[in-house]
This record gives sequence, C-alpha cells and structure tokens, in this order.
Amino acid sequence: MQKSLTDALVRSIAAPETGRIQISDARCSGLALRVSSSGAKSWSFRFRDPLTNRDERMTLGSYPDVTLADARERVDQLRRLVASGRNPITEKKKEREEVDTKTFGALASRYLREHAYRFKRSAPRDDRNLELHVLPHWRDRRFDEIRRSDVIALLEGMISSGLSTQANRIQALISKVFSFAVDCELLGANPCTRLRKRGVENVSERVLSDAELQLFWAGIILPPVSYQAGLALRIAATTAARVSEIAEAAKSEFQYLDDPSRSAWILPAARSKNGRAHYVPLVGLAREAVLEAFQRAGESPWLFPSTAVSDAPIKGHALSVAMMRFQAGLEPGEDLASEVRIKTPEERLQRREAKAALLASPAHEEAVETWRKVPPTPHDLRRTLNTRLSELGVVREDREAVLNHTPKGVNAVHYDLYDRAREKRRALSLWNDALSSILEGRQTGADIVPLRANSSRLG
Repeated sequence: MQKSLTDALVRSIAAPETGRIQISDARCSGLALRVSSSGAKSWSFRFRDPLTNRDERMTLGSYPDVTLADARERVDQLRRLVASGRNPITEKKKEREEVDTKTFGALASRYLREHAYRFKRSAPRDDRNLELHVLPHWRDRRFDEIRRSDVIALLEGMISSGLSTQANRIQALISKVFSFAVDCELLGANPCTRLRKRGVENVSERVLSDAELQLFWAGIILPPVSYQAGLALRIAATTAARVSEIAEAAKSEFQYLDDPSRSAWILPAARSKNGRAHYVPLVGLAREAVLEAFQRAGESPWLFPSTAVSDAPIKGHALSVAMMRFQAGLEPGEDLASEVRIKTPEERLQRREAKAALLASPAHEEAVETWRKVPPTPHDLRRTLNTRLSELGVVREDREAVLNHTPKGVNAVHYDLYDRAREKRRALSLWNDALSSILEGRQTGADIVPLRANSSRLG
C-alpha cells in the first residue's frame, strides 16, 4: 500500500485486527510506516543493497518519537549513502563495532601493549599513571574527539590539586599516547603538539641533616614501616641506587658477599635506567643490610620477596610508600602497631617499644620536627649521598659513576668504557665511614639545613 503520508493521516491510521500493515510514503522513496495489531507504529527504510542487489530493510524508530519530517530527512540521507555504493545497515554495524576501539581507554591499552611494554623499562609507571590520572576522566571518551582544551583542563585540575610537577609528567605521557595514535594512522594530529608545560617545577634541594640521618637509620626499620622495606631503604641511603632497582633485585646479582673488600652488586643493563650495567660496591653498612636481607628472604630468589604475589619481588613504589609511612609514623597519635607482617608477638612488642623510645628521645626532637615539615622522598636519599660525597672531596666523575648517570659526550659514550669500580668503592667507603661516625654521634660535619626545598612541599 502506498500513500502520500501526512501527520494527520499517520495519527489516524487504525491498528489491524491481526498481524501488521505497511504503508509506503509516495512523497519519500524508500520510507515506510508499519502499524502492528497492538497499535505500535514504526518507520523503516526499504532499499536495494548496491553490492548484492538484495532487498533490505532498516528500522528508523517508532512514531511519534520519530516524526514524519524526521523520518523523511533521515531517509533522504540514507538514499544518498546507498547511491554512493554503501549499505547503511553494514555501515551502522561497523560503526557500532568500532565504538569500543575508538575510546581513549582502548588507545591507551594499545599504547601500553604495542609500545610501552615492548620498548620502555618505565612501562609499569606509564600504566600506573594512566590508570590513576587519565583514564578516570577519558576511559570511555572517543580519542579522536579529545581536543587541546580537554588536555589543558585535565592538567589544570591536577595543578589545582597541588600536583604541578606530576601534571607535566602526565602531559608528556598523554602526548606519547597521541603520538602513537598518529604513527598508527588512527589520528591525524596530536592535540599536545607544541603545548607548553602547564606546571611550574622547582628543583628540589632536600638533603638530610646529620640528625635526620640518625633518625632515619634508627626508625626506618620500625613500625609502621616493614623491616624488609626499611632494609631496602637503608641500602638506598648507602649506595645511591634507585629504589626500583633495589626492590626488584635478584640474589644472583650479588657477588663476594663473604669478602668485605670485594662484595658487590652487579645491576644488569636490562634493569638499569640508562641501559648500562652498573657495578655497586657494597661497603660496611650497605653490605650488612644486604646480608640481613638475604637471611630474611629465606629460599626466595629475590632479595626482597613480595608477600602479596608469589614468586615475585616487591616493587619500587612500595619503598616510596614506606617513606610516606615513616613520615606518618612521626605524627602524634600514630598507631605504632600498624605493621601487620611482624612474625611474632614478641617482635611486635619489641619494635613498638623501640619506636616509642625513638620518638621520646630528646636527641631526635629537632629531626622529627624538620622531617614533618618537609618529608624526604627516596630520591632525596640519592641527593644526600651525592652532596655528602662532594663535601668529602670526591670528584664529579666519580660521583656520577656512583649515581650511574648516563655519560655525556662522544668519548664517554663510545670510547671510555672504564666502569670506575676502584673509584666507586673508594667513594662509598668514604661515605660509609662518614655515615658510621654520624650514627655513632662522633661527627656532626656540615649539618646541612634540610628545609631548602620546594615551598609547595611545606605543610
């Protein structure tokens, strides 16, 4: 049946007693109105598939939700699509299937799978930062609809929350994800191109004083920090190694631990930040911490085995958390028994009493106060060691070698392959002697003021 449909006619059409009737619109080729016995009315588009030449029907919606005018406008668009050689049903199905793959969440997953975890040692950090700072806002958004203004809005939100430096890191990460999309021809342009850093970064100058080193050494193995994490942070303070490298160390990386003059940790290139193997002499206090960690690790192949994941080491992030817990433990009213992994009630009681005595000691009063005002980070342990080596007269080249900084210049990179093992052992021996004197109260040295730090960290 074919009629020139009007709004009045569509409203007046009565429902059939059984089945359904279909009325084609004489004024709009392909448009049809279906009326069922229940009285429901719906629009559809009838066309011939340009490839198979088969008759097809596409539902457009129900009346009156879709008016006659809306249905005619939609069919006019669909006829043009058919005239161009495409099937609108197939196009709609394809578009529906692509919805999930067009989200920023899907793009981020591809970036991590096809680029970050394949080429970057920092892939876990990218994964964590995306999950924490970006995906809660953009997970289900189409990545091709994210504009420069959206990026700026996200970053400004972080800056307003006091995460100025982190905002710059997230901006760089977002740019990498969009650059990956451009390289894969998923996107025509990167919305972060030439976008200046939004956050203002201040160079941190936090260095631990003698009093703070005494407080750190005595308290870092006490609740609420686990003994394991405390040992790892002691190694960081005596070797300047990065916490991620320490946390994931395998026992097989350590050599000659029974010989104080030769004991060392060989960090493999695959785990080193700069991709170069790193020889770390283990002198005095550092060697003692490693030997104790070996003993506590038991049969595990890892120096610091995870208690949450079987046959795996802890992660560097756990040591950053441990430093924050140490700071929290210095606050009044902190539960000193908050560590739940102590093996025996006797050890728990012993460590609680030791922590209470530490906080009650007048000798630590000033250090507790300065630590609360500007809590140090694990990276500040590296800065402290480097600064102290400079005070002790260790030349820059040797200090750079201890820190495992990437060599600069053609000669250093390609020709000078000397690992400065002898110089590194001498430098760390000097630091071990100085730190031992500080811990025993025999030396105050140049008591570096610890409050020359980024004012944004002052609380």
